[in-house]
Amino acid sequence: MHRIIALALLIVLAQAGWAATANTEWKTRLPEAVRGVWLTNVASDALYSREGIEEAVKLCDELGINTIFVVTWNKGQTLYPSRVMEAFTGVAMDPALDPTGDGRDPLQEVIDAAHPRGIRVIAWFEFGFSSSHSANGGEIARLKPHWKSLNAAGELVTKNGFDWLNALDPEVQDFMTSLVLEVAERYEVDGIQGDDRLPAMPSEGGYNPAVIARYQREHNGKKPPLDSQEPAWVDWRAAILNDYAQDLYRQVKAVRPDLIVSFSPSIYPWSKREYLQDWPSWLREGNVDLLVPQVYRHRLADYESALQQTMAEIPANKREKFVPGVLIKVGEQLPSRELFEGMLAANRRAGLLGEVFFFYEGLSHFRESIRASYQAQPVRFPDHLVGEE
Repeated sequence: MHRIIALALLIVLAQAGWAATANTEWKTRLPEAVRGVWLTNVASDALYSREGIEEAVKLCDELGINTIFVVTWNKGQTLYPSRVMEAFTGVAMDPALDPTGDGRDPLQEVIDAAHPRGIRVIAWFEFGFSSSHSANGGEIARLKPHWKSLNAAGELVTKNGFDWLNALDPEVQDFMTSLVLEVAERYEVDGIQGDDRLPAMPSEGGYNPAVIARYQREHNGKKPPLDSQEPAWVDWRAAILNDYAQDLYRQVKAVRPDLIVSFSPSIYPWSKREYLQDWPSWLREGNVDLLVPQVYRHRLADYESALQQTMAEIPANKREKFVPGVLIKVGEQLPSRELFEGMLAANRRAGLLGEVFFFYEGLSHFRESIRASYQAQPVRFPDHLVGEE
C-alpha cells in the first residue's frame, strides 16, 4: 500500500514538474514587447492612497500591461520622500500625497503592488528640467534664480505654461542627476525615464550669460543668433543635451547596470527644433535602452504618418529599443473607439506588439479593446533591454 501511495505521489510530482517546465518553455517562446501605461498624479486619484495604487495595478494586470511608468517628479516636487529635496527646499515630498504626515511612500507602494504580479516599474521624471507650471519657476527658481533659463530678451523661458530651468547649466544638470540617482540607489525600480522635458529645453532658451560666454569661446567671440531656431545654434545646444544624456546614462549604469534607461521624447525633427531633443543621436550613441516617442495624434491618418516618420529615424538594429507612446486621454478628451483600435492596428501592421498609453485614467474606457488585442497575442517583457550597452 505504501508503495502505491509513493508511486502515485511520484507521478503527481512528475506531472507538476512537467507542467511547470512546459509553462516556462511556453513563456520563453513568446515574443517580447513592452505594454505600458503612464501613471500620474494629475487628473487621477490613483496615487493618493495605497488602495488606489492597488486598484490601478490590478487593472493593469487584468489587461495584460507589463510596465508602469510612475511619476516621481513634477511641479518642482518629488512624489517619494526625497532626501535631496528635503535638504534643498525643506519639503521631502509633495504634501498632497501624505496630508496626514503618516510617512507614505507612493513609489514604494507601486513597487510593492506591481512586482508580485510581474509588472515592471519605471520611475518617470515627468517635469525634467521644468521647475513649475505657470509659477514663475516656483520654489526652485526662487532659491536658485541663476538656474532659470533665459530667452533672447533675458526673460524666464516659459512654453505652454511650463517654466524652465537652464538645462545647459552644469549645476542644473547635477541637480537633476542627483534626483535620478537617488531613486536608482534607494528603490528596486526596473528603470528610470525622462520624457519631452528630460533631457530637453525649449529652443527659445540658452541666452544665459554663461551659455553665451561658452558659445563665444567656441565661435571666435561671435554671439549666438537672436533667431532661437537658427539651425547651427540649435545643433550646438542640442549637442550639449546629447552629452548630458550620455552622462546620465553612464551614471545610472554605474549605480545599477541592470536598470533600464528610457526616454520618451517628442516626434523628430520637431523635437529638436522646438526642444533641442536630438534623440536619433541618443540611439546612435547607445545612450538609451528603451525609446518611447510620443506619437500623439487625434486622427488615424496622422497617427499612421507620424508612426512611419518615427520608425524611419530608427535603424533596423535599434528597432527592439522602440515602442510608441499612444495618447488615450488628455483632459476630458478621449479618442473614439474606432481611432483607438485603429492605432493599435497600425502598430501591429508595423510589426509592433506593444505601446505605452498616456495615461492610466483612459484605460477603463478601452478595457475590452485592450484585453482583446493583448490576449490575441500574448507577449513577455523584453528582458534583453535590461543592462544593454
